[in-house]
Amino acid sequence: MDPIFTAVSTNANHLYTLLRCIGFAPKAAVQITPDGIRFSAEEGRVMQGLAFLDKALFANYSFRPPRASEHGGEDGGDQGNENEDDDMICPQFLISLSALLETLQIFGISDHSSTTDRSGPPSSTAASAFTAPAVLQGRSCTLRYSHLGGPLSIIISESGVTTTCELTTYDPSDPSFGASDGGELDIPLQRDAIVMKIIMRSALLYNAITELDSTEPTVLTISASATKPPFFALSGSGGPFSESTVEFSVEGKTAPEGNGDNISTRRAGAKLAPTVTETFQVNPPSHRHGRVKERYRFSLIRKASRAMAAASKVSIRGDVQGVLSLQFMIELNDSGSSSSGASGGATGSVSSRAGMGNVSFVDFRFVPLVDEDGEEDGHDLS
Repeated sequence: MDPIFTAVSTNANHLYTLLRCIGFAPKAAVQITPDGIRFSAEEGRVMQGLAFLDKALFANYSFRPPRASEHGGEDGGDQGNENEDDDMICPQFLISLSALLETLQIFGISDHSSTTDRSGPPSSTAASAFTAPAVLQGRSCTLRYSHLGGPLSIIISESGVTTTCELTTYDPSDPSFGASDGGELDIPLQRDAIVMKIIMRSALLYNAITELDSTEPTVLTISASATKPPFFALSGSGGPFSESTVEFSVEGKTAPEGNGDNISTRRAGAKLAPTVTETFQVNPPSHRHGRVKERYRFSLIRKASRAMAAASKVSIRGDVQGVLSLQFMIELNDSGSSSSGASGGATGSVSSRAGMGNVSFVDFRFVPLVDEDGEEDGHDLS
């Protein structure tokens, strides 16, 4: 019998780079769809990381979804072809994310990635059998899911050597795997009630968070206003040292060469945008007096640092409830490493794929703190 799902990647580094961004949790929820594979990791219902491996990342992608009518579905199979999509099952299960990442590191996959990862010290540039570009491009990775309830198989081949690993899959409601709540649910972002949208180079956000992290804060405050300073600021507080702030300001002088026209001409009515941003939209509710200001647990924001380091751009969005979305655009080059924003980055919207090669997105969502003691929101956002 043909497997439900098979996907072949000619560059396993692409998979490792994306999944490592959400490697802050030991387990991940997986969903296989006709368009790609969705991985979701979360912590305490207040933080979630989403990585989508688009089918375009694979040289071959085969998905033969089982039908609900074939597995005891209530509707049976007599409703005709018009409900075929409704009858299709997109398999969902839990796996050990740490085990998957360990498997993808076989043959030294992470050795090459670490040379371009700004989240840690630079590694040795000495040539080796596992970092030569020709060897990297000769590596393939096959993902296979044969049947519902079966293992997820990872088959890695390089230079005639093949390694097969079968990861046990768990039902999302299996309490033995820490999922007694019935599985992971997405932290909802109200797309029709967005009060803040900022697009900028991810390297700038990474550097700001790293600088604030040196003061060991417990709370990160994000403040944004389109009419009065500080226009966009990140503040760290609650640690053993005094509060520190990084401000992205509006420059009144002529911008450096290559950055556009005089910044003082960038006005839309009475609104201004910080120089470093490509998109800056702030529309707070009337009771906020023209400013969006929310607080988050710093230790959770820090866990997105791998994605910040790997991405070229980031879209920072907040809704009226204070839910924060950090969507990172990661450009993957032919050797498998990411093209980060450290060298300048491309212009345009973070949601656009026009003119780009292998582009993927990793999305983090955070629930805000709601009182001065830094307690988490007690409301169930699901």
